Amino acid sequence: MKKIFLVSLTAVFLSSCVSKKQFTDLESSYSSTKKELVSAKASLQECLIEKDRNSNKVISTEAKVQSMEDQIASLKEDKKSALKQVENLTVLTQSSSDNIKTVIAQLSEKDKYINGIRTAMTQKDSINLAIKYQLTKELAAGIQDEDIIVEVEKTVVYISIADKLLFKSGSAIVSEKAKAVLGKVATVISSRPEMEVQVEGYTDNVSISTATMKDNWDLSTARATSVVRVLQSDFSIDPKRLIAAGRSEYVPLESNDTAAGRATNRRTRIVILPKLEEFFDILEQKP
Repeated sequence: MKKIFLVSLTAVFLSSCVSKKQFTDLESSYSSTKKELVSAKASLQECLIEKDRNSNKVISTEAKVQSMEDQIASLKEDKKSALKQVENLTVLTQSSSDNIKTVIAQLSEKDKYINGIRTAMTQKDSINLAIKYQLTKELAAGIQDEDIIVEVEKTVVYISIADKLLFKSGSAIVSEKAKAVLGKVATVISSRPEMEVQVEGYTDNVSISTATMKDNWDLSTARATSVVRVLQSDFSIDPKRLIAAGRSEYVPLESNDTAAGRATNRRTRIVILPKLEEFFDILEQKP
């Protein structure tokens, strides 16, 4: 109790020693210091926020720098690739130029080749027209126009002879009268030794069946063969130039429903054409 009294007494004594003015000054100083502390804390907080902002800016800037460096590296690679392509294009352009020159030269040679073939075909057409004229002149005497037809198509001469001039019905034996007609054809054939001769037999659709002929294939082939034999044996046409072929009833000119149509379809056709060997020789010539 005695100690408490002494402390209280001391406090009274000290408070009485500090003047009111000094207390006011101390209080004012404390308030000012407190404000400065608050301001300092606020400034510190702003600095921390600004630091975070700057850190983010640095990170963003570094990312942009890295992206730009990547783009620069990519552009460098693109540049290298482009330079390589330019080099290749230069080589390719030179090669293409050489190829174009070669193609132009080849086309020029082909044009000459084609023009040569056209000239030969024109000449062949002229020859065939001459053959047609000669045949028409040779065959005119004593023969009806509808019995023999002479045509020129491209490089081929066709002589179509009605069967009534050559054979009896169902027979493959050439009549004596027909040999006179074939003799006139043979005269023209002999004058053109460079040409081949194909004899084709045609029938109507009337069935045939005999001891020697099973059907129209046999009949058409036998008739063509008979004509070929006459040309060879009676008129000395080189057999190497002769071809016999039977077409049966399957290539009619008219309908087989009428007698007139069937008569037209029963015919023998003699085809005068260029030798195939000569034709292939032309194709194999180097353009």
